[in-house]
Amino acid sequence: MHIQLNNSTPIYLQIAEWLQHEIIADRLQADEKVYSQYQLAELFNINPATAGKGLTLLLEEQLLYKKRGLGMFVIADAKDKILRKRRNEILTKMAKDLVLEARRLLVSDEELLRLIQKTQEELK
Repeated sequence: MHIQLNNSTPIYLQIAEWLQHEIIADRLQADEKVYSQYQLAELFNINPATAGKGLTLLLEEQLLYKKRGLGMFVIADAKDKILRKRRNEILTKMAKDLVLEARRLLVSDEELLRLIQKTQEELK
């Protein structure tokens, strides 16, 4: 992943999102040490404080935990928490937006369901 400096999303949020993707993709496992703020800063060529802010966000969301003097680690159920949150928040918002747009375009419920099913088949 590349951090997009000209993106409207703050860099620290992009860092937090990247780490979440690493957890979802099983590249960071439960109880595994995550990158330090200095490693992230070097990896993405950003300020260490910005990287630290992304880590702190995940710490506050209880996806990471600290071991004094050793760094931060992935909590045991981090992947489940991330998936649950994304399903509950992101997919729900996307579904509402999709239904609202379908209504504006006078697309019937049946037609919308067929479109979703067709899209699922194409992505298999």
